Amino acid sequence: MRVAMYYNNRDVRIEEMQTPKIGAGELLVKVMASGICGSDVMEWYRIKKAPLVLGHEIAGEVVAIGEGVKRFKVGDRVTVAHHVPCNTCHYCLNGHYSVCETLRTTNFYPGGFSEYIRIPQINVDRGTFILPDEVSYEEGTFAEPLACTLLGQRKAVLRPGQSVLVIGSGISGLLHIQLARALGAGRIFAVDITEYRLKSAKKIGADVVIHAKENVPAYIRENNNGSLADMVIVCTGAPSAIQQALNSVERGGTVLFFAPTEPGVTTTVNLWDLWRNCNSIVMSYAGPPDDTAAAIELIRAGRVKVRDLITHRLGIAEAALGFKLVTEAKESIKVIIEPHR
Repeated sequence: MRVAMYYNNRDVRIEEMQTPKIGAGELLVKVMASGICGSDVMEWYRIKKAPLVLGHEIAGEVVAIGEGVKRFKVGDRVTVAHHVPCNTCHYCLNGHYSVCETLRTTNFYPGGFSEYIRIPQINVDRGTFILPDEVSYEEGTFAEPLACTLLGQRKAVLRPGQSVLVIGSGISGLLHIQLARALGAGRIFAVDITEYRLKSAKKIGADVVIHAKENVPAYIRENNNGSLADMVIVCTGAPSAIQQALNSVERGGTVLFFAPTEPGVTTTVNLWDLWRNCNSIVMSYAGPPDDTAAAIELIRAGRVKVRDLITHRLGIAEAALGFKLVTEAKESIKVIIEPHR
């Protein structure tokens, strides 16, 4: 089978691998669509394990089932979570699935940018979901990133009517805008450094868009009855965004850090201001199975219109172009690879 082998952001090669063989309790899934995630082009993170086949936002068709599999059959349309929790450790039992050691080590093989993937038994058990008839394969690739978005806003406790500022209007930021709107947020503000993404944010639901070089807190006050944002969601690893977020959150408000910086990045935080203003800082990573199920329903019901976020659909032979588009972050939002196109 063909795979897109990642060596670095500028070197993605089409190579041949043997189609995976499955064992008891496993599935073989024909990948119909796989989204390129922003984390796929975090070269400082990926390069350590290269060469490897990336791709974790997938949807496809079950083409073979292992002995003992009862919930799925050949022909089922599915989306699959690459990371799944154990559900039994200290962290899981306390609701902290994202720091479960099992979640951090599970995966399917070899990766979504391939024609077929093997789904291990644990992922079959708690990470494989039937796609409703109304949800296309390409829409199904959003189940994983939307689940991550949903967990973040749930941890940050978004309340109806609250004002929201999203810093970084790439795919994660746009999903946060759409989800916040679906969950009843009040005024929504979006910040980015490119006009293309600001226009995209406006198109999909932001009330006010602001270029990052502007005085963001002043813009928010001017358009929010004199108040700053009740919730600030940071969807970029740029260190400058950290201070911008802390300067833009209202007293009693919450800052959700959704995107990582590179390791070793430090910043100065005025703890007095945080304490005096009763601000909360929340981190979020991944999305457990219940959030994946909820994300699929949000997509099915049209509450989050993920199809509107797709800008490019490419065959696997064009995977290098897809990585180039996502790395450059100019006039693309979601790039989908269709391995059998």
